[in-house]
Amino acid sequence: MKLRPWIVSPVKGPGGAAELIAIAAPLVVSYACETVMMFTDRLFMSRVSGAHMAATMGGGLTSFTFTTFFMGILGYATAMVAQNLGAKRKAVCPVVTTQALIVALVAYPLMVVSIPLGYRIFDIAGINALQVKPQRTYFTIMMLGSIIPLLRTALGNFFSGIGRTRIIMIAASITMMCNVGLNYVLIFGKMGLPALGIRGAAIGTLIAGTLGLVIEAAAYVQTAIMREFDTVRSFHFDKKLMGELLHLGYPAGLEMLLNLVAFTTLVTTFHSCGPAVAAAITITFSWDMVSFVPMIGLHIAVTSLTGRYFGAWELPTVYRSAWSGMKLSALYSCLLMIVYLFFPGPLVNLFLPETGTDLSNVRETALFMVRLISFYLFCDGALQVFGGALRGVGDTFWVMAASVTMHWTFTLLAIIMLKALHFDAKTTWVAVIIVFFFYGPIFLLRFRSGRWEKRRLKNGVKNPR
Repeated sequence: MKLRPWIVSPVKGPGGAAELIAIAAPLVVSYACETVMMFTDRLFMSRVSGAHMAATMGGGLTSFTFTTFFMGILGYATAMVAQNLGAKRKAVCPVVTTQALIVALVAYPLMVVSIPLGYRIFDIAGINALQVKPQRTYFTIMMLGSIIPLLRTALGNFFSGIGRTRIIMIAASITMMCNVGLNYVLIFGKMGLPALGIRGAAIGTLIAGTLGLVIEAAAYVQTAIMREFDTVRSFHFDKKLMGELLHLGYPAGLEMLLNLVAFTTLVTTFHSCGPAVAAAITITFSWDMVSFVPMIGLHIAVTSLTGRYFGAWELPTVYRSAWSGMKLSALYSCLLMIVYLFFPGPLVNLFLPETGTDLSNVRETALFMVRLISFYLFCDGALQVFGGALRGVGDTFWVMAASVTMHWTFTLLAIIMLKALHFDAKTTWVAVIIVFFFYGPIFLLRFRSGRWEKRRLKNGVKNPR
């Protein structure tokens, strides 16, 4: 008999909204801090020029794309930690984290040697000459400092897996405050320092990220954590756990890589349509990021909670956890929908200078695109929640296949429409939005099918039925 309590999902109790909020709220705040950092980078650079604003987005996306395969592998450590916690094997949790740290250290040299490939990508894309030079500068600095986000991700997944996400929130909040202050000083040359422009944006981001890493590392080795999880004995290579992390994590890593390549290709394709379209799509995706990035926190929380109850083989609570996540996602999406649909003007104007060049074309295109964001928020929320639930129970390969198919569908559609059929940017953006409508329900149906229930944990958890 299938256990699917979709309609009745209590607020309190195991898998209820209250338990999910306790894990998700700090993560949502943490990712909101990440949003603020990226947002202010682009906002500060918009005061330099539209080309510099677009360069920050293009260079940042490309550098993140290079790290995504390993980020995806590291991300599955959350599910592994949660599953072992649910199965009452606390001592295994930090050993999983050690394997993640090893992956991060191995990945870094590959990031550094990939820098020339990034330059080649910019050349092939045919980006505007005013944009490509600062974009290469930002990309280079972020790649040289990529070890910082890799290590932060590895450590952060331990705390999200055990459900103690306040530590991540504290580190992210302090990082954000440091980042905004440093970037303002370094970009514009305040407090007697020279104006470094886009170099200052990258350097400030890395310095602030290092501070966040130190905070998470200090929390990881604190006495209470070491006693409860026996972390002293965890610093060693474990062939079995590394094999599981790579085997079940590589689909998530491949998914992130292919999706970011698709998304970066999409952005680059719009950027190649001229400075006005490049500025408009950068403004649009900056506000899209405000809706999307905090949802990653809910996604991770759902992964953690479903993984924990899957490890304990409490299937009704697994379903209940996912449905609680969908309720929270719907509430968040509804609030943002009102803002994007009815108040796009102030959002777009924030990125446009009050005087100077005529930016009427940029404003008109950006207004149209920002309004359309509101129409796919609910579907994207369902994708994040049920994608997280499926990862929590180990159905990572299906999630990879479905997500990659979606991203490359709308990317190839945009390339064909803009380059081959010569549609305008607005019409192409409508087509991209329509593709999004189909995938939220697909992820929901996959989770409801219960096919993931057939999976058995390699650590010996059995189906009691």
